[in-house]
Amino acid sequence: MPTVGVKRDALFKALGKTYSDDEFQSLCFQYGLELDEITTEKQMITKEQGENAESSVGASEDIIYRIDVPANRYDLLCLEGLVRGLLIYQGKIDLPSYKMLAPQDGFEHKLIIKSNTSTIRPYAVGAVLRNIHFTQDSYNSFIDLQDKLHQNICRKRSLVAIGTHDLDVIKGPFVYDAKPPAEIKFQPLNLDKEYTATELMDLYSGHAQLKQYLPIIKDKDVYPVIYDNNGVVLSMPPIINGHHSRITLNTKNVFIECTATDLTKAKIVLDIIVCMFSEYCDQKYTVEYCEVVQADGSSNKYPELRYREEVIQTAKTNTAIGTNESGKNIASLLSKMCLQSKPSNSGKTIKVTIPPTRHDVIHACDIFEDVAIAYGYNNIVRTLPKTNTIAQQLPLNKLSDLLRGPICQAGFTEALTFSLCSRDDVSTKLGTNIESVKAVHISNPKTLEFQVCRTTLLPGLLKTLAANKKMPLPIKIFEISDVVLKDVNSEVGARNERRICAVNCNKNAGFEVVHGLLDRIMMLLEVPWNPQRGETGYYLLESNDPAYFPQRCAEIICNGKVAGKIGVLHPNVLTQFELTNPCSCMEIEIESFV
Repeated sequence: MPTVGVKRDALFKALGKTYSDDEFQSLCFQYGLELDEITTEKQMITKEQGENAESSVGASEDIIYRIDVPANRYDLLCLEGLVRGLLIYQGKIDLPSYKMLAPQDGFEHKLIIKSNTSTIRPYAVGAVLRNIHFTQDSYNSFIDLQDKLHQNICRKRSLVAIGTHDLDVIKGPFVYDAKPPAEIKFQPLNLDKEYTATELMDLYSGHAQLKQYLPIIKDKDVYPVIYDNNGVVLSMPPIINGHHSRITLNTKNVFIECTATDLTKAKIVLDIIVCMFSEYCDQKYTVEYCEVVQADGSSNKYPELRYREEVIQTAKTNTAIGTNESGKNIASLLSKMCLQSKPSNSGKTIKVTIPPTRHDVIHACDIFEDVAIAYGYNNIVRTLPKTNTIAQQLPLNKLSDLLRGPICQAGFTEALTFSLCSRDDVSTKLGTNIESVKAVHISNPKTLEFQVCRTTLLPGLLKTLAANKKMPLPIKIFEISDVVLKDVNSEVGARNERRICAVNCNKNAGFEVVHGLLDRIMMLLEVPWNPQRGETGYYLLESNDPAYFPQRCAEIICNGKVAGKIGVLHPNVLTQFELTNPCSCMEIEIESFV
């Protein structure tokens, strides 16, 4: 959940009432939020950077409320939206009506998209906030909302990048184009000279905040860029805005542009920004549209600020929540949640108007949820289900639990290891190449330790052994868990497979220990030993695997199919996992026995 930090005094001033910490926490809970932490700016900086952080010098001692908001409530990511939502919930103000106006005479808000952008960031939208009045707090909130949206719905600028500009220092129509990086040259925000786009990529490669966005366009042949009618660069999305059009406290007219790879997300982001900060305009809750001309000559006006209507059934709403409210009461509850509602004359249906700030409402169940929040979850009477159901354990989980006890009785200790591991863990360390492993790769791994989903339980157990080398020998551990394998026949391209893996670590290999455990497991599964190697029962078949010692590895054949492997691990594998004592292991899938 995103966390919004707001100054307590500014929040109470906007709400028109001073609350105690417990009272405000209760109000947040009623509205579906959570007061996560009460702190100060100095404490936050010290916590992040340590007690000797130089940046904490001069930091504010104002009390800050850090409030957790639902990830889909983009309208609550700033002080303005939070205050507006709480005041409407308390019935202190009416729902605002957002309006789109034509540009004032003599102004041309037009954004022309060139065909070159189709190869990198094909979409763009725009709008203008006219005669806006910033204070230091509202200006900070304006910048902070953009950052929150970038990290949330914009997916770190990969889907949408926001640019804001002082309209009075630039001239339309604006041009959104894509050019080779060597041809783009401008003065970036807060820098004192011009750079080419190529130079900027090198300059920002060590920047604490901007370096994470460079890969979005760095390897492309062309970079996106927005010019005004005089050829002044407004921005090079998604990296940096131009210094010439920067906004300040004195800015009166703001031009907002959003470039995107997802047009729907761009429209949502633009709606949220203009709705939240149009309250500071001379004409409150109004915004001037920008005409966006596509490469094919078609045009659209943004922001859309679209209101839509949904009709819900009163009876169905009550059934879903567990209440018995009239249509009039449900409409009143929805209006408290910024959803203007009106019951029909019969009260059987309710017409709900979805404003442009509530893009999270996409289904009737979202409306039901808002009714439940406004009604109060604690006020819903607990009832027993009207139908009797008998729950039962998933057969595969039941089998897993039944096997755990006997394996423990055989002297093995159960381990629980990570489902994610590094690429080397399932390939190089086991003597094979990653290309030959049917591994599911993580597209954006945060660490080198978690790059792929494990395809075998063995690396996790060997890491566990390495972390417990000081324990007395023998060390016998096992795990019953899922591995993830690529499968083109699966709906999602991968499938889970439940396996048992056991490792015996001792001064000698102890192959007979894991072999004995295999025999015990097969006895419990009622699968007989078949020395004739027929289609029923199980037997061992000599096999070669680089993870195992030569001629000390065998496939476990069960009912005519390969079910797993057993053998003595190769010394190279033990070295890779920093183990010095011999190990034998057994790994077998158990889903086919359910």
